[in-house]
Amino acid sequence: MRRANYRGRRVIFPIGVLLLAVDALALTAGLNRWLVFLCGVAYLGLVDDLAGGPMRGWREHGLAVARGELSTGALKAAGTVALAAYAVTGTDDTGLLYLTDLLALALAAHVGNLLDTRPGRCEKALALMAAVVCLASRSLDRLAPIAPLLPVVAICAWLTLSERAMLGDTGASLIGGMIGVLLVTTLSPPGIALALAGLIAISVYGEFRSISAAIERVPLLDRLDSLGRVN
Repeated sequence: MRRANYRGRRVIFPIGVLLLAVDALALTAGLNRWLVFLCGVAYLGLVDDLAGGPMRGWREHGLAVARGELSTGALKAAGTVALAAYAVTGTDDTGLLYLTDLLALALAAHVGNLLDTRPGRCEKALALMAAVVCLASRSLDRLAPIAPLLPVVAICAWLTLSERAMLGDTGASLIGGMIGVLLVTTLSPPGIALALAGLIAISVYGEFRSISAAIERVPLLDRLDSLGRVN
């Protein structure tokens, strides 16, 4: 499939199916709750890519559900929460910590979609998160839950930055979910709470304002955002 990107160029869409395929292949080596979560959110994103209508944002999808209409966005939201609940159930977390982990996982996948309005932005967010995690722990071991997918994310970044392809919700949801996995597997309870607050803030802001416009107003963020992108 091909679809027009933000500049009107017709590019391959959704290249996120590459990530989905590798995730599904990795699962054949053994059941891993994090890969199950990521595979699930990618499938939900693919449904939205292929069957989703013009509705955008929680408000529009919520109104559609209230009118009794089918909303792939609402299906994706409910499915993501259910998958996050499954993934977190495999940990020792209980009570409030369980809830914060669940919400952080689900919202990270959503924020991945909000970020994916410019080429390479979603992949750069993951790279930044991975770098912070590795530097803080002085080890690459923290990347183990998502390691099988990292080479394919790099390939996707090359294709999106060169404007040959777009991730689609398939890839953006999965990459956002990878960020969520890093958050819940590396941060302390106070850190998770702070991360969740940040994810909520981004989600609410993205519902009413343009994240791209906000990034462009901050010179450092704008330089990082445009790094590697074709002119």
